[in-house]
Amino acid sequence: MLQKTHSAAGLVAAELVIVYHGGSFWSWEAAGALLLGCLAGPLADVDKQGSTMAKLLFPVSALLRLLNVRHRTMTHSIVFILTLMVLSLPLSPLYHAVFIAAYLSHPLIDLFNEQGVHLFWPLKARVRLLPKFLAVDTGSTSETVFRWMLLAVGIWLPVSAIGFPRLF
Repeated sequence: MLQKTHSAAGLVAAELVIVYHGGSFWSWEAAGALLLGCLAGPLADVDKQGSTMAKLLFPVSALLRLLNVRHRTMTHSIVFILTLMVLSLPLSPLYHAVFIAAYLSHPLIDLFNEQGVHLFWPLKARVRLLPKFLAVDTGSTSETVFRWMLLAVGIWLPVSAIGFPRLF
């Protein structure tokens, strides 16, 4: 999946956490949480040379390259996610939940990709949820449709949380 799809998934994950926590979308804390979601969503692609995250976090990307970490392996694994959960504990409860939910959205939607992910890294097995003929190829029309569906949910969640006054 492309970075913009992962950002949209991270945004939706952040919105879901805000709704779950009963927070308002009209606060600076919510704005920070939404930004964090948009950034944490594509973060797992720091292992992909040339990706936006690899460019933004060049030292981390360079270290992963030196360690010979391949794309959709370690940074997409349960072991890495559990490590991030522990390392991000100093964040506020809302930001911790948003960071983990948005980061989790990345390997989750990559499971719909033809290549799948090394979810149980360091084991070599790749996991994917769909057979190849139904899988969502990176940059394909089906990914664009999926991204627009995510964005529609991303618009609907805050609007439905606000509610509208009855006119009659």
